Amino acid sequence: MELLTRDEYKSIAAGLTLPTGAFIDGAFRPAISGETFETVNPATGAKLADIAACDATDVDFAVEKAREAFEDGRWSKMHPSDRKDVLIRLCKLMTRNARELAVIESIDSGKTIYDCETVDVPEAIHCLKWHAEAIDKIYDQVSPASDDHIAMVVREPIGVVGLVLPWNFPLLMLAWKIGPALAAGCSVIVKPAAETTLTALRLAELAMEAGLPRGVLNIVPGGGVEVGEPIGRHMDIDMVSFTGSTITGKRFLTYSAESNAKEVVLEMGGKNPAIVMDDAENMDRVAAHVVNGAFWNMGENCSASSRLIVHKDVKSALLKRIAHHAKQWNTGDPLDPATRMGALVSEGHFNKVCGYLDQAENVVFGGRAENGFVEATVVEVSGNDATLARDEIFGPVLSVIEVSSFDEAIKMANDTEYGLCASIFTANVKRAIRGARSIRAGTVTVNSFGEGDITTPFGGYKQSGFGGRDNSVHAHDQYTQLKTIWIDLADDADEAVD
Repeated sequence: MELLTRDEYKSIAAGLTLPTGAFIDGAFRPAISGETFETVNPATGAKLADIAACDATDVDFAVEKAREAFEDGRWSKMHPSDRKDVLIRLCKLMTRNARELAVIESIDSGKTIYDCETVDVPEAIHCLKWHAEAIDKIYDQVSPASDDHIAMVVREPIGVVGLVLPWNFPLLMLAWKIGPALAAGCSVIVKPAAETTLTALRLAELAMEAGLPRGVLNIVPGGGVEVGEPIGRHMDIDMVSFTGSTITGKRFLTYSAESNAKEVVLEMGGKNPAIVMDDAENMDRVAAHVVNGAFWNMGENCSASSRLIVHKDVKSALLKRIAHHAKQWNTGDPLDPATRMGALVSEGHFNKVCGYLDQAENVVFGGRAENGFVEATVVEVSGNDATLARDEIFGPVLSVIEVSSFDEAIKMANDTEYGLCASIFTANVKRAIRGARSIRAGTVTVNSFGEGDITTPFGGYKQSGFGGRDNSVHAHDQYTQLKTIWIDLADDADEAVD
């Protein structure tokens, strides 16, 4: 898609009609309490809208309608190819409204319009289309039973699911979750992050236009205590998929244990290492990958390469190249397509990141922060025990740690409570494969930064993940139950007693 000018994007933003109600049972509704909360543009501080502030009463109503939809089969028992057709129509409507979605995403989250136009919106559409196309192509199984039996292993939709979203990739993470959940035949209750609600509400509107039956997709805005916890504790929700912080994610295990033992899938934090060895080829290319991994989306990314573990013999040369590439990651108006880094999502999060910057003792590059914007920052730390090397900052801050051997680098990479992603840069293929197998992380890239694509599962080890994976056919597993159907074929005459 050809990008517009800054003024053209601002004109689109000025003409938007933003959805503000909860979306339950196929219609926008105020919160039952009548309460609202304000959502603002983090880049300007300007008020965007007053959003329905839902609570447990609204969650109960949404679950009731989702359960009705699931049990009467309007979606769960619809023919797989018909479900596919509805989701494909949704993808077409999203494509038709892609520019509007991109502008809404940018003004609501502080993300750059460049990323929203070229990454977030097209990837969200691709994700939904991929899962839609998989609906009528995933087969069930027949086990190797005896000649007197047939044993079928079939998938069934798990039921009503709660989907709790983060604020860093609002539309894309919505697609990651509703894609396989709706493909499986589930009814869903979505809780967007309170900071970034608007694109979820707009997508729900498009889904109804595409023909998704009412009650199947419900969007319930509000805070974590008011909406997130009631979803986690609800006795009639069968499963919850959560993406967000590790601290919050763990609470959903407690909610499940104290309610109906619902299934829980967690995708949480990361402190992801990028290991650069002394034999890495093309240091300029390495630097570009490290910078992209650290500063893409303002570092508000659970898979960000926030720890650079670099061999002492190449550290100086690499840092010079990193500084060169980091200069190209300018901050500015998110609606200017020339801007590479927008505003952090909220004042509270900006202050949190600034608190970490105050602890930096050896700033190699950057470090300035003002009015919600933080520039690309590189700091050297004394070792892996430093706060900046251990805490997930979730901002554009790259911590540099020096090592003297491959074994030391691997040991340091694993010395974290997280295990989401990692990268290794080396020309030695055996070393790369040995390192990839040794690092306890869900995704390990070699000579690049990345997360794989829609065909590869995404999730983490240790405190980065629990219970399942997003993306790929494996994502469908968490929204289905396996059932064994055992059929006895024995001839009654053979069993008769003479």
